[in-house]
Amino acid sequence: MCGIVGYIGTQAATEILLAGLEKLEYRGYDSAGIATVWEGEVNCVRAKGKLHNLRSKLEQLENPAQIGIGHTRWATHGKPEEYNAHPHLDTAMRVAVVQNGIIENYRELREELKQKGHEFRSETDTEVIPHLIAEFLKNLPASSSSSPFLDAVRQAVNYLKGAFAIAVICADYPDELIVVRQQAPLVIGFGQGEFFCASDTPAIVAYTRAVLPLENGEIARLTPLGVEIYNFAGDRLKKQPRMLNLSPTMVEKQGFKHFMLKEIYEQPGVVRASLEAYFTNIEESSESPINLGLPREFYADLAQIQIVACGTSWHAALVGKYLLEQLAGISTQVHYASEYRYAPSPLTPNTLIIGVTQSGETADTLAALAMEKERRQGQEPQYQARLLGITNRPESSLGLMVPHIINTLAGIEIGVAATKTFIAQLMAFYALALDLAAHRQTVPLEKLVEIINGLRQIPKEIEATLEAQESLTEHLAHDFAETKDFIFLGRGINFPIALEGALKLKEISYIHAEGYPAGEMKHGPIALLDAKVPVVAIAIPGSVYEKVISNAQEAKARDSRLIGVTPVNDGEAAEIFNDLLPVSSVDELLSPILTVVPLQLLAYHIAARRGLDVDQPRNLAKSVTVE
Repeated sequence: MCGIVGYIGTQAATEILLAGLEKLEYRGYDSAGIATVWEGEVNCVRAKGKLHNLRSKLEQLENPAQIGIGHTRWATHGKPEEYNAHPHLDTAMRVAVVQNGIIENYRELREELKQKGHEFRSETDTEVIPHLIAEFLKNLPASSSSSPFLDAVRQAVNYLKGAFAIAVICADYPDELIVVRQQAPLVIGFGQGEFFCASDTPAIVAYTRAVLPLENGEIARLTPLGVEIYNFAGDRLKKQPRMLNLSPTMVEKQGFKHFMLKEIYEQPGVVRASLEAYFTNIEESSESPINLGLPREFYADLAQIQIVACGTSWHAALVGKYLLEQLAGISTQVHYASEYRYAPSPLTPNTLIIGVTQSGETADTLAALAMEKERRQGQEPQYQARLLGITNRPESSLGLMVPHIINTLAGIEIGVAATKTFIAQLMAFYALALDLAAHRQTVPLEKLVEIINGLRQIPKEIEATLEAQESLTEHLAHDFAETKDFIFLGRGINFPIALEGALKLKEISYIHAEGYPAGEMKHGPIALLDAKVPVVAIAIPGSVYEKVISNAQEAKARDSRLIGVTPVNDGEAAEIFNDLLPVSSVDELLSPILTVVPLQLLAYHIAARRGLDVDQPRNLAKSVTVE
């Protein structure tokens, strides 16, 4: 979950490294540091806390070095203190390493290295890596290869167990930057006489769009002359970079106070992009008005769907379950990926396994898919893995792992709390459910057309909701700046939106919030209610509207302040709720794409009112790449 950036070329490295770390700070912001090689020495500067603390230190130093590595940390091993910040150095301070991931066998390696005279200065697992590399450098024959440094790093990583990406520099090899990937993301950027590495593409898109994502078990040597790729056995590999469809402006705030607010306002465009990509003209369609690029055999004899996901993606999958079962008539189960890994469902025939992760790098989701792929290998044809990924980053590890991807087309999302990527995942599930419904003929064509036409109206309805809700939610937030607890209620397809609304509030405002199926309130949670616990209820006309209204009244009878996410001009709701967050009137089936928007805004404005860091909430990171 930490952020790595590296540079070698003809420019001064420090500012490039800092600029890259600024784009990666969403991956971790407990501490930061950079190391460069200049005049035969490794120069390392680190600082606790946000990146501006590191920048303040570096402003006092002049460093024209043209090679360096940088890191922004999300702590796993060791407290977020400066002595645990990366880069980490060996005893002689000649080798510097930054890492994203976890070294599982670091304790035994640390003890072995201590016995050989190595001195450790931190509590981290990462620090064993520079010491291990230094040990191999010391013992390599003088003429071992054209790059003893590369050989030493390659031998060292073969001793490491775990998931990691690392970048390494050495004072004795000032023209080499070595990078390694094993179960953690790392991409190389190709410039004009300069080369970059980073945990994610936003760090380097300002300098180049030609990139090469490393695959697991690969190691690269970057020099001013070019890039060489090897596997861990030392075999040279032939690989070609590709061009990114990104621009630097996609990772700027563009006048908004926070990235999160900007990304909330980008949601109508995300829905439009999804509609354009997934939905064909009805007149031009043969079997289905949906175009997901899936082969015909993908649909054959499909009997069950298993979805693995984490966090916000899990909530999107719950909406997906509702759509897949109610529209396509396919039994669907949604699992926390972290739990599924250790208690998988029994093998069933003709089963589609879907992994949902906005980054494509979520460790638990990838591990669950890999496990499913492995245990179905060699089975009879009907039991073999049928894998699909839903991600915002098709170039990610997920894209390399599964044969079929639905690209959610949200663009780069910087805010740690997911907003537009959630909407994009919902659109992917609508497309998949309608596509399967068309192939299975579980929904008449005229009904499919009606739903698709309804989806086409959603972007302007989101825009209307944003226009109506911005000042309303900002004003409402004033009343809840000191609130300690919130309850969110929903039923049917909007129950997952209650969960998502609660999660958004927890993530960025640090207010305890829980989402419940509205009908479950009386089975225990109602004991929590009093005048100090506001209740947000999602009440959209449809199959469960009257039930939700009734459940809301039960909460009001316990003196809770009631906030209703309801259609505009709903007279009944106006009489019951203390406060209304109105949305446009749409079919209940399509309502989750709208009802989540005021909950995102409410969470945003409460957090902003409390003076909190909305884009980088404490203890969180955008991409959870460790278990």
